[in-house]
Amino acid sequence: MATDEATTTTDRRSARRQEILAATRQLFDANGARDAQIEDIARAVGINRAIIYRHFSGKEELFAATLVGYLTELSETLADAVDDAAAPAVRLEQLSDAMIEFGVERPAFVDCALALVRRPGDELMAEVGQPVMISLGQAMWSSLTRVVQVLEDGMASGDFADADPVLLSNILYTQALGIISLAMLQLSVGESRPGMPVGASVPLQEIKRYARVATVAMARG
Repeated sequence: MATDEATTTTDRRSARRQEILAATRQLFDANGARDAQIEDIARAVGINRAIIYRHFSGKEELFAATLVGYLTELSETLADAVDDAAAPAVRLEQLSDAMIEFGVERPAFVDCALALVRRPGDELMAEVGQPVMISLGQAMWSSLTRVVQVLEDGMASGDFADADPVLLSNILYTQALGIISLAMLQLSVGESRPGMPVGASVPLQEIKRYARVATVAMARG
């Protein structure tokens, strides 16, 4: 009997946690992540905010757990985007396009990712529990490994320069987050005359083209 009660309690807790994550994701997709508040999420679930803190240590852990879902979808998107028969440079360009398109369609993904990557690692580890950090690392690696495989193939064929493919994949991922931010803005800053800044509209396709060139150039050293 005690075992059955414990199982029921665990199931209820897991269901509530998933309910909170689903409400967080829905709010993020609708309004972005930067302005989301714990009160908004609690209201969407129909619970007191204190209950959220029974499942998550704070906003950072909730953001990290929500990012896991985005990264899982990203991994699937990247896998579908690549033509395995294509040359490594072409596959890298396909990954670049897919990453940018994914982020533009899901601005809250970029908000979540940037909110976490700008924190020092030791601070993030202190604020996010180990189970969530493990899930986050697994989900991120699932996406990065798509890039690592292409980089390794390119290095083996001599198309890419010898480098640490894992580190390079992390750099390309972080670089892509910045490019996605520009792709959402679609505005570049220049100067019409000395001291007079001016903004110029930049089409998404042009940003993607430059991103492809930059990504392949970095892989080629």
